Amino acid sequence: MTTDATPQDYERLQSRLTELHATLPKRLRQCAEYVLRDPDRVAFDTVAQAAAAAEVQPSAMIRFSKLLGYSGFSEMQQVFRMRLSGIWPDYPTRLERLRAAGAESPEGLLAEFAEVSRLSLERLTARIAPETLRLAVDRLTGARLIHVVGLRRAYAVATYLAYALQRVGRPTVLHETGGALEQTALFNPGDAMLAISFQPYTGQTIALAETARAGGVAVVAITDSAVSPLAKHADVVLEVEEPDVGAFRSLSATFCLATTLAVATGARQAAG
Repeated sequence: MTTDATPQDYERLQSRLTELHATLPKRLRQCAEYVLRDPDRVAFDTVAQAAAAAEVQPSAMIRFSKLLGYSGFSEMQQVFRMRLSGIWPDYPTRLERLRAAGAESPEGLLAEFAEVSRLSLERLTARIAPETLRLAVDRLTGARLIHVVGLRRAYAVATYLAYALQRVGRPTVLHETGGALEQTALFNPGDAMLAISFQPYTGQTIALAETARAGGVAVVAITDSAVSPLAKHADVVLEVEEPDVGAFRSLSATFCLATTLAVATGARQAAG
């Protein structure tokens, strides 16, 4: 039976695991790292599959669930299923919601997206501390090679960042889906990585960030929460909040931040 302290949604579960992580025994820490790394998969795993992916015994996964206040793995799994069904509908469902709200006309959508873009840009300047932004630029300017990774909806931002960084004279490599995990041989101490991921987080991006940091690469994360599974592998975390229109989100604030990082890094390098 759950208690008042039992996380009832994915965000609270993330926060709780971030608090507990350093104090967990090794096997339970592996469970925590797996469920944060691949929440989409956890929603449909059997307890045996989840345990195998975390490289623990099923009994450890059940102990882990009970530690968080759940009666067992199945009850904890409901949090991951609600996350997928309640927050991230498929595209036909999103379009249907727009039609139901009467907001599907081109001029209506333009007005809505313009408004949420304005809001996200206002929040961006308030949310990112100047010293955090300077620290991110320091990491990128001092890097021998900059690695950029962002998949799914973050892919457009990652591609633009790689292009912009190269144009301002910074050696940059873009890690793409096809060969992302094969490019880890390029990681060297003194490099930096720009990793971008938002809910629902992409396992490949998080795995690359983890591997990079373990290899001495400084990781700058662009994500939507300080307790996202990407943030735990980052040296610097830049938080971006993008409001949505009918479950479609613009990337206005994210692109603004990406442009800032690229131009500031180029300017810092030009200044010596």
